[in-house]
Amino acid sequence: MLRTWMPPGGLQDELVIAFEKDRASRILVLPAWYDEANKLRRFTVQVMRHLDNLGIDSFLPDLPGCNESLAPLQTQTIAGWRSFARSAAKQFSATHVLAIRAGALVSPPDLPGWRYAPQTGAKMLRAMIRARTLAAQEAGRKETAQGLMEQGLREGLTLAGWPLGASMVEELANTPSPKLDAQPEIAQSEVGGPGLWLRAQPSEDTDQANKLAALISRSLDASMNGRP
Repeated sequence: MLRTWMPPGGLQDELVIAFEKDRASRILVLPAWYDEANKLRRFTVQVMRHLDNLGIDSFLPDLPGCNESLAPLQTQTIAGWRSFARSAAKQFSATHVLAIRAGALVSPPDLPGWRYAPQTGAKMLRAMIRARTLAAQEAGRKETAQGLMEQGLREGLTLAGWPLGASMVEELANTPSPKLDAQPEIAQSEVGGPGLWLRAQPSEDTDQANKLAALISRSLDASMNGRP
């Protein structure tokens, strides 16, 4: 289930969680980012386990700079992660993509698939900056959203323990979540209950994971049988 692969132009192997049995449907999973990645990691793998039980292969590669990757996070960019996602889709012969939250920002546009509760870069950045200003206020320091944004664009910024480079901050501020006809949105209301990214700590919800996997499986069955 856990293995490594070498992205084109990479300097070291990256880890990938794979449920692979050479089945017809092969889904590249692009995870949520930063603090949401921590909160949704177990949920994401649960979805993949359910997909496996439904006869669907799936692949979850570490984004460079995240999890066990040795690449420095502060040098990563959305453009770089987008190129990485395209390479991963080709390497794993993906037939579809499941982009979770901000993962939709780097989803290969030529693949059919789904965007689960997609998140814009600007909204994510605002939330992270707000969390830092609140933490500073509690610690007796004065930081403003405008000042932090200016600093981030100038020299990068550490938010919730994540060191973001200036290029990443600029891209987050200006990159909307794409709307692709071939990758329809799965809203949280279709999965049921509040999103796990809203919880204070990493958590899990087997019912939500099962529902998301079932929605994907039904969508695949419909497309194979020529139904909308």
